[in-house]
Amino acid sequence: MQITPNEMPGGGPLRVLTYNVHSCRGRDRRHDPARIAEVIASAKPQVIALQELDVGRLRTGGIDQAYMIAEHLRMDSHFHPALHVDEEKYGDAILTALPSRVVRAAALPSVGEPRGAIWVEVDYFGAKVQIINTHFGLWRRERMLQARTLAGHEWLGSTECRASPSLLAGDFNAGPRSRAYSILAEGLSRRTLTIPARPTFPARFPVLRLDHIFANPNARIIGYEVVDTPLARQASDHLPLLATVEFVPEEHTAATRDKPKNAETLIIHG
Repeated sequence: MQITPNEMPGGGPLRVLTYNVHSCRGRDRRHDPARIAEVIASAKPQVIALQELDVGRLRTGGIDQAYMIAEHLRMDSHFHPALHVDEEKYGDAILTALPSRVVRAAALPSVGEPRGAIWVEVDYFGAKVQIINTHFGLWRRERMLQARTLAGHEWLGSTECRASPSLLAGDFNAGPRSRAYSILAEGLSRRTLTIPARPTFPARFPVLRLDHIFANPNARIIGYEVVDTPLARQASDHLPLLATVEFVPEEHTAATRDKPKNAETLIIHG
């Protein structure tokens, strides 16, 4: 299941996928990382943000799910445990075959189950792209706290993210009309244009848009695809969301930064 960079000259658009894999537990109650990898491979992403991974947990046989999925895809994995008790870990990962490094991995403010985020810088044919992956909580109050944290100076508001194409992906447990969603959109741009993506949850009969990919003004999402196949509907309780991303020329983003504060900036997200 080799996944290689886009064959287009200069790399072409970047394909980024976010997927809550539900501990690789499918509708048949089997925990099957290979099946998850097969679903991912069908979409041919170059960067993958995964949520709800088990590493060393008794309930899933003590395996490292992030590593196993990455091995099937011939990628490297960067894992961050939101929950870590003794040898058991549960959290999120970013997978890619591109040159990459972890910039930051940390807990997010939570009032229920512990939550976290991981930030990886990917070198895409010379372009330094910042990818942040997260999984928000179930309570409205904590989701707002988590959104404000990620919009702040240690994450999306940092110098590195503001100067580079930056993407925020994950399962936000919130729809496009939620306050948490608005906080993130407002933190990235003064004005937003949404390309509607189809619902991703629950996988069998999707009705909710809980999984999103946001872009800052240095990147432009030109299309979305929900991976809705019979295998995807079987493999997890979420469907994967794939975004195709172009990078905004530097002179355009420089002009945007030089605009008066009351000018509008256009960004595409969903």
